[in-house]
Amino acid sequence: MTTTAASRQAMGRYGEEVAERHLVAQGLVVLDRNWHGDAGEVDLVLRDGDTLVICEVKTRYNDAHGTPHEAITPAKLARLKRLAGEWIHEHGILPPATRIDLVAVHRPRRGAARVEHVRGLG
Repeated sequence: MTTTAASRQAMGRYGEEVAERHLVAQGLVVLDRNWHGDAGEVDLVLRDGDTLVICEVKTRYNDAHGTPHEAITPAKLARLKRLAGEWIHEHGILPPATRIDLVAVHRPRRGAARVEHVRGLG
């Protein structure tokens, strides 16, 4: 693994940990982390009351390569919806509601990360 790939992977793990702490503090319950299905990977699977939440985490130092929001393309959103169905099927549950969320973690070179939680994409 190259240094760049390793540093991106480390930053991704950092962002997922920050996002998880933020969501748990908001009352969500973690059901799964880095779950793999046929369509790809889900960063976090959570429960928000009766709602199953499929959460994509995007971590950035800056927006030079696009904002976290821009990374959620229609194709990415469709893949996350397929993954939600795969997760539900694999776990044999039928939640009353399902939603796709984005947690954007902005990690400045100095200071604390800033977290933005966007509920209900697409």
